Amino acid sequence: MSQLYIGLMSGTSADGVDAILAEIDQSGSFKLLDCLATPYPDRFRDKLLALALSQQISRTSLGELSYQLGEQFSNACLQLLQRNQLSSADICAIGSHGHTIDHAPDSETPYSIQIGNHSLVAERTGVTTVADFRSRDIAAGGQGAPLVPAFHQWLFQQAPDQSAIINIGGISNITALENVDSKGYDCGPGNCLLDSWHQRHSGESYDKDGISARQGAVVQSLLKLCLNDPYFQQPAPKSTGREYFNLDWLEAKLEQIDKIDQVNWQDIGRTLLELTAQCILDCARHEQRRQLYLCGGGYHNSLLVERITALASTHHIDVDSTLSLGLDVDWVEASAFAWLARQTVLSLPGNLPSATGAKGPRVLGAIYPA
Repeated sequence: MSQLYIGLMSGTSADGVDAILAEIDQSGSFKLLDCLATPYPDRFRDKLLALALSQQISRTSLGELSYQLGEQFSNACLQLLQRNQLSSADICAIGSHGHTIDHAPDSETPYSIQIGNHSLVAERTGVTTVADFRSRDIAAGGQGAPLVPAFHQWLFQQAPDQSAIINIGGISNITALENVDSKGYDCGPGNCLLDSWHQRHSGESYDKDGISARQGAVVQSLLKLCLNDPYFQQPAPKSTGREYFNLDWLEAKLEQIDKIDQVNWQDIGRTLLELTAQCILDCARHEQRRQLYLCGGGYHNSLLVERITALASTHHIDVDSTLSLGLDVDWVEASAFAWLARQTVLSLPGNLPSATGAKGPRVLGAIYPA
């Protein structure tokens, strides 16, 4: 018997809501039925980014942002229902990642905070909503992230041996696929540093196709300094976010580089792109992967894909996209949260301890009944 689920994703790039409608049957077949992307208004995106960077924000503003995000999540779900001529009763559950504003699984009091007013989503849509997926894994001693490796292991069973899924969002992460106990962790920055640097100097939210970065040259001394950061030497399980990889992090590196005034901003952008490509390749080599399948918004940066492919080829690693495995690059993460919602309502584990480091499999998420 097949059931319908909706998955919602608001990623580290904070560019908008990704929403998908999927059919999942008892045999484990996954079918993507519809999808939509709703960009955030510029002012709303700026507020989300400011909150994620721990800038001063009032409790009132925090509550308002969470409510407004819940409204946008709800509207995306209602659009999916309307254009597919479905009622709320046709949907088993909504899986909502929320939007991460702080992630600190390694602190003395570990936590991860996502906003999105999940009660409002359940109320507005009339559909049971599952959210807060990270907290239970963290309570069990895990990182609470990345959560998508369990879905990757479940969905991409047909991938050849020694394959990896590389998701390039604001943060990049890897899933080293195995039949069981796939390994996964955050590689480092994906689009977050590239986007922030480009926006500071151009006013545009991202560098489309790496056009500006193509005008620059890699600053080797800066690249080396960045790659020597302790995060890249840290063993898995590990996860990170904008609270670590941000422009303050970059400025601290720039202060250590001699004659930086002779370098233009496109050179820095080109170096940040190379950093993303290099840290992904380093993880692939560490996991002894022979095939990479890329997904996420970073796949649309043609220069980034060119650099990942070129670096991989020198080590006899092939590069493709998840589309060749049956799922479009833009909808993998939202699809994962539809699947995670299914796991929760069926009381099945949603985490992968080999990826997060949790003590064992756990049923994830909090349920907000319709």
